Amino acid sequence: MGKGLSIFWILYMLFFAIPFPMLLYYNIKSDNMPNLMERDPWLSLSLVAVSVLLWVILLIGYYRKWVIRTFLIKHNIEKLKNAGELREAKIIAAVKVSKPNVAYDTYELTLQFKNLAGSEIRQKTTINDSKPYERRYEVGKTVGILLDKEANKVPYLIIASTEVSINKTIVALVNLGWLAFTCIVAGYFVYSYSSESEGMGWCFMSLGHPLLVCPAELLFYRIIGTFIHSKFWGKPNELFLIKFKGIRTTARLIKASQTGTFINEQPMINFEVEFTDQHNQKHKANLKKIVDLLDLDVTKQEDVSIFYLKENPQKIALEKDLNEIKGEF
Repeated sequence: MGKGLSIFWILYMLFFAIPFPMLLYYNIKSDNMPNLMERDPWLSLSLVAVSVLLWVILLIGYYRKWVIRTFLIKHNIEKLKNAGELREAKIIAAVKVSKPNVAYDTYELTLQFKNLAGSEIRQKTTINDSKPYERRYEVGKTVGILLDKEANKVPYLIIASTEVSINKTIVALVNLGWLAFTCIVAGYFVYSYSSESEGMGWCFMSLGHPLLVCPAELLFYRIIGTFIHSKFWGKPNELFLIKFKGIRTTARLIKASQTGTFINEQPMINFEVEFTDQHNQKHKANLKKIVDLLDLDVTKQEDVSIFYLKENPQKIALEKDLNEIKGEF
């Protein structure tokens, strides 16, 4: 349901970012034809430059996410195999999630092991098993894992026996998809110029033109999405940093109060806790998080299990939240 909801919102936002501005612009234009002679050519050229810049930023971001990120992850995996911190992890849960008649089995594993600070943690991960006949990923068995010593690059850990390769066909298709999207954008610039310039150059460009509105909205969605996720759920890399380098302890819950913010009708709660670090020093820290209505009992507990960074004890996270974050290797 969560995945379906995410797809719905993605399609919803894409509609308002691309088709809607076009429909709005061309309908208004057909009713009120602009007088290009009255337009300031320097303002129009400035808007064109801003439009080009926004599209370039957007396209570079997509290329980094769709293509370059794949090669970066491959590089990081190879680096982990040579310099990762070796740990032994126990499989405490294993669920087969692959479809029938596929080349390999896919499992969702829950691993239990000691992090870089020596605290025991649980990590969910999805892994492809190319040798299912060896039955390596059954509950109760152990597997060797390698941890990123700095816990700051994806992937943060890998199975020690991981072999990495890049599917050239998929990479080629993704490159073609990105190139096709780039050509569509370039083609729209050409189409707009040929159909709207009326011999006046770029004077038709305005603040409401889709060439400017569409990339601006897409970038706005990306920025606001990143902000909301980091504000209400925490930055993923920060959560992994606390999980893999943090120290587990029990904190006294001083106060839990609503902030007045709601996400999907679920309240954001501010937790004020007090705990003692490894040097027997007391600290008070605050943590804001969205709490499911079914989990409000956590606000009534006297003690909560947390992880904190020894170099910065104000950076904390609830153990329950850290157990839920996943990684794919």
